Formats: sequence, C-alpha cells, structure tokens
Amino acid sequence: MITITDSAMARIKNMLAEEETPGMFLRVGVNPGGCSGFSYGMGLDDEESAEDVYMDIHGLKVVVDKESVRYLNGLEIDFKESGMSGGFTIQNPNAIATCGCGQSFRMKDEEGQPQECD
Repeated sequence: MITITDSAMARIKNMLAEEETPGMFLRVGVNPGGCSGFSYGMGLDDEESAEDVYMDIHGLKVVVDKESVRYLNGLEIDFKESGMSGGFTIQNPNAIATCGCGQSFRMKDEEGQPQECD
C-alpha cells in the first residue's frame, strides 16, 4: 500500500534512533484542508488507537488511521537532499491535482476543504 524509498527509510530510521521514547513508529495520514483540499500528515508517534491500520515496511512500523487509508493506496514517500537541506516528498497516484508546496492534493471524487497556503 505505501512504499518508502531507501533514502526516506534511512532518514526515518535515523530520526527514530535519535528519539528517547521506546516503541515509536511512523504515522502517516490525511487531513482536510491545504491549498488543494487535503493535506498530508507525517510524523513520529508512540500512541496507538483502535482506529489504526498497521503495516511493516522493511522492519519499520507504519501506522495509518482508517479514514486516511483510502487516500494513501500506492503512496510513495521519498527523501531528497538539496544542497545544504533536504526534505520528504510524497507521490500519490490517487491525486489528480497537487499544490506547489507538495503537501496538499485533490482527489477525483472528493474536493476536500481547500484553504489558503501558509
């Protein structure tokens, strides 16, 4: 369902290693809002819910809330270095439009709640 490239996997595992909280995992989700209607959420978490779906991606625990699953099938998470900085990028085959920021998208059958970009 979700693919994480080698460079993103290395970066995420480094971030997890820097945390002092045992049992942390990667949480990925979708929120209403953003320039195009929906925005991605991604971060480290250690709290689980009965509403979560769990995946093991090459030894990394990835958690997605049940509401977000339908938006993320086929999602690819990458990490790109650019000069002295870098960042995660998301490619979503389900999105028909994305914002220039790369964090907001629109689906074919759902417009979400578009808002001004920050």
